[in-house]
Amino acid sequence: MNDITIKKLSEEVIVSKEIRDWPIWEKEISRFDWIYEGDEECLILEGKVNIETDDGIYNIKAGDFVTFKKGLKCIWDVKSPIKKYYNFP
Repeated sequence: MNDITIKKLSEEVIVSKEIRDWPIWEKEISRFDWIYEGDEECLILEGKVNIETDDGIYNIKAGDFVTFKKGLKCIWDVKSPIKKYYNFP
C-alpha cells in the first residue's frame, strides 16, 4: 500500500486545483511523530523534510506535490524550514 505519493504539477494543474487558495502551514527544523486522520494533499513551497515510514524514507522538497493517505503513521524529520499549501480533500 502506497501511503505517500510524490509528483510534480504543472502550473496549469496548480491553477486548476486552486492550490494557491489553500491554507499555508510552516514548521521550523524539528522531528516529530504524526498520524494522518484523513487524506492530505500539499504543495511544498520551501524547505526539505524526510518522512520516515514503515515502508522507507521519503525525501520531500520544494516543488513536490505530496499526498498522504489516512492512517499513515510516520516521523517528520524537517531538515530545513518547511512551508506548504495544504488541503484535506
